Amino acid sequence: MTLYQIWRAVLVPLARVLYRLEIIGADQIPAGVGVILAPTHRSTVDIAAVAALTRRQVRFLAKDEIFSTRLGNKVFRSLGAIPVDRVGTDRGAIRSARAAIENGEVLGVFPEGTRRTGSEVADLSDGCAYLALKLSVSIIPIGIGGTDNIRPSGSRFIRFPKVVVVVGLPITTTTNSEIVRKSDLANLTTTLTRSLQDCFTEAERRAKS
Repeated sequence: MTLYQIWRAVLVPLARVLYRLEIIGADQIPAGVGVILAPTHRSTVDIAAVAALTRRQVRFLAKDEIFSTRLGNKVFRSLGAIPVDRVGTDRGAIRSARAAIENGEVLGVFPEGTRRTGSEVADLSDGCAYLALKLSVSIIPIGIGGTDNIRPSGSRFIRFPKVVVVVGLPITTTTNSEIVRKSDLANLTTTLTRSLQDCFTEAERRAKS
C-alpha cells in the first residue's frame, strides 16, 4: 500500500465515526479521467472529507511552506501533494498538475486559498480556474458543511459536529488555447463561486438538521 492509501484507510473511517460524515452526490465525479475537485475550506478535516469522495488518490495542491523541512518534504510528496508557490505563477506546479491530469488523476484545489470562516463563499483565488482553463479539465464544486464548528474561534476544545459533503455538477471548460484570457478566467471564477456557494449552503443546511 502507498502512504496515501494507508493515510486514507485510517482517516476516512475515523471521520465517518467522529463526524457522522454524510456524502451527497459523489457520483458527479467522473471515473477514470483527470478532474479538479474544488472544496470549501473551514478546517483541516476538510482534507479527509474530500479523500472520502473517491478511492482514487487525490493530489492536493499545498502551500510550499509545508515542504520546507526534510521530513515535511518527504511525507507530503509521498502523499502525492504538489507544492505551490502562491506568489506569482508557479510553472513547476502547473507542470506537475498537467502530468497528473494527463495521467487521469484527481487534483484537489481549495479555491478559497486558505481556511476561511463564515457561510459566504467570496473572493476566490483564480488559481483553480486558471488550472482548469490551462489544462482543459472540469472543476467539481464541493461544499463541506459543519467543519467550521469543529474548533470555533476562541474555543479551547475540539467538538464533533455532523459533517456533510455536497458535490455539485461538473463545471466544464472549453478553452483550446495555451493562453488563458482574463475574461475567461473571470467568468469561470464567477461560475465557480456561485456553484460552490450553492453546494456549501446546502451542506451547511444538512449539517445543522
